[in-house]
Amino acid sequence: MALKTPAEYVESLRDGRVTYWDGERIDDITTHPKFKTPIAVACGDYDYANPVRREVMTYLAEDGEPAHRVFQIPRSEADLNRRVELMGDMSIVGGVTGVFMALMSVKDAVAEVNPQYAANIERMYRHVRDNDLRAAEVITDPKGDRSRRAHEQDDPDLYVRIVRRTDEGIVVRGAKLHITAASLVHELVVMPTKGMRQDETDYAVSFSVPVNAKGVSIINRSFAAPELNAFDYPASGHHSMPEGFVVFDDVFVPWERVFLAGEVQLASRLAQALGLWETEMQGKERDAICQNTIAELICYAEMLRMGLDYACRNYQTTPSGMIHPNALAINAAKYYYAANYHDAVKRLHDLAGGLVLTLPSEADLRNEASGRYIRKYLHTKASVDVETRMRVYNLIRDLTADAYGGWHLVVALQAGGGLSAQRVMMNRIYDMAGAKATALAAAGVPPAQSLAAE
Repeated sequence: MALKTPAEYVESLRDGRVTYWDGERIDDITTHPKFKTPIAVACGDYDYANPVRREVMTYLAEDGEPAHRVFQIPRSEADLNRRVELMGDMSIVGGVTGVFMALMSVKDAVAEVNPQYAANIERMYRHVRDNDLRAAEVITDPKGDRSRRAHEQDDPDLYVRIVRRTDEGIVVRGAKLHITAASLVHELVVMPTKGMRQDETDYAVSFSVPVNAKGVSIINRSFAAPELNAFDYPASGHHSMPEGFVVFDDVFVPWERVFLAGEVQLASRLAQALGLWETEMQGKERDAICQNTIAELICYAEMLRMGLDYACRNYQTTPSGMIHPNALAINAAKYYYAANYHDAVKRLHDLAGGLVLTLPSEADLRNEASGRYIRKYLHTKASVDVETRMRVYNLIRDLTADAYGGWHLVVALQAGGGLSAQRVMMNRIYDMAGAKATALAAAGVPPAQSLAAE
């Protein structure tokens, strides 16, 4: 067992992994400018030379050797508290390596069904820990048409599946989306995205493979451009990390690396171990939850439309004869728009899912090698063109989650003086005296007493 240095970690990434970014295949990520910041972020988890950080980041394993604390199996409240402390001093690369805690937490249940799988989990856990490696939690399948089960899709590969079993292992095909730091780790730990049924045994699969395994390709996308000015971008300039669109193109997995291969009763247990529990293009047009969310968005849009319509129908006139929209109605509509805009964006993001941020770029789509994977795994159903789907996602991202979107999130609140200014204007314009008189009349107060009350 040996802790790696930052330099040794960087060298370990020169292993022939296949990775793309903006349409370019990058043969050595350690020398490419797009990976400069992400690698620097990951190197921080190997800063054992710093005595203060070493105390937080390491523990003594059962053999007395030091290991990264992300691999420490909690046995007490104190262990949990140290892990919480670690989370404040660890990169997302280290954080996703916690996938092994999920595996170890269900090892006993796995052993009841197949003791060999449980032994494989233990062996892989020790292999990654003892070699100070990092791993990604590889969970989310493309899913295609969400109204259909895995085996009912137009393309059977829209959920990762076993395509062949041999005496030596299994061969898997499919893709996983939104995989944080996939290009920066050593192991890809694949787990089911949900529970599977008896007619979906080939989709009930879990395993771990090296990032450089034959048939593995990663298409990257980041929320931040490389080499941002750290003064202007104090967070993004230091913390950017690519998300991976991970493809398994007939990847061979030896049996000793398999944690699940057809045992559907375990699929949901593995999915739940990580606490895992988009609209017409995704086949969700009949989903009740999605319909409720869409109804809320319709209500938001219609309330704004009706507010503007009322303001125009009940216009006001200046002494010179010029007309303008009703001032109170306009301020009420502006307030409603600003006060509820962020909630509307939240609902839209909830409908759309992670592809809002992790969708590969147009350059990757146009690249012949990566483009064929994108067109294959972003398919939902015959009536939906993949490029059209990507354009819709890009519009959602650009409007709500990127440069223009970030600007709009602030402007929605602050334009016109902010919410407080709208409240002040409504209080000034509203007929308070009339409202009071109506209330007193409803309470049965005679008009004379109503005047006295004012």
